[in-house]
Amino acid sequence: MKRTCTNLIVAGSLLAGGQAVAGDLLQWQNNSLSYLYGKDFQINPRIQQTVTFEHADAWKYGDNFFFLDRIFYNGQDDSQSGPNTYYGEFSPRLSFGKIFDQKLEMGPIKDVLLAMTYEFGEGDNESYLIGPGFDLAIPGFDYFQLNFYNRQTEGARAGDNVWQITPAWAYTVPVGSSDILIDGFIDWVVDNDTNSKGTYHANLHIVPQIKYDLGKALKLGAKQLYVGVEYDYWKNKYAIEDSDGFKTNQSNTSFLLKYHF
Repeated sequence: MKRTCTNLIVAGSLLAGGQAVAGDLLQWQNNSLSYLYGKDFQINPRIQQTVTFEHADAWKYGDNFFFLDRIFYNGQDDSQSGPNTYYGEFSPRLSFGKIFDQKLEMGPIKDVLLAMTYEFGEGDNESYLIGPGFDLAIPGFDYFQLNFYNRQTEGARAGDNVWQITPAWAYTVPVGSSDILIDGFIDWVVDNDTNSKGTYHANLHIVPQIKYDLGKALKLGAKQLYVGVEYDYWKNKYAIEDSDGFKTNQSNTSFLLKYHF
């Protein structure tokens, strides 16, 4: 669920106008490196620096998104992972429109997909997600995805048959000689699951990024170099219920520098 910690994300996300690639199989791809600095995180050490690699592509039968965070705790030790850790996600989607060579359009729906995500990290931190996905045409947006997942969370706090709703979006606002890009994602786990291993609580994770296209402003190339902020709100972070004795509701703003290649 944590796409940039940052993070997402989406992180996270398919960038409109991504780099086109010749060939029948791979249609386009885009890669990026991000640096983030924030100091109001919960559960883990308060100050964090994160370096994130992201890859997005579209291919003959769907699209893929992958990211990997390397998170540094500014000289402090986390109780579980020490002075630094890693976290990543791989999110492939299969397009029924592409597979059957049919337009599956109805109202705002542009395509119907099978969406999947594998979440991984240091220690007891794996989840498998699968469900229907939709590409939506919403006026003004560069793209808008809406994925519904059934998530299976492994380990001591396993949660089975828990449903998650994940929209991801991008919106470009022209400003002077450049643009501001507003993109991000929401992970909303809408129900609780209690079993013999523990309770996986409902939680809400909202991560927008607001980025100025510095590369375009400096005439170094559009959609390559961004500077801005990422806001990370997480109610019941890691699906741990917030309480007076243990705060898990997170509200953090990080400085962001991002380079696409």
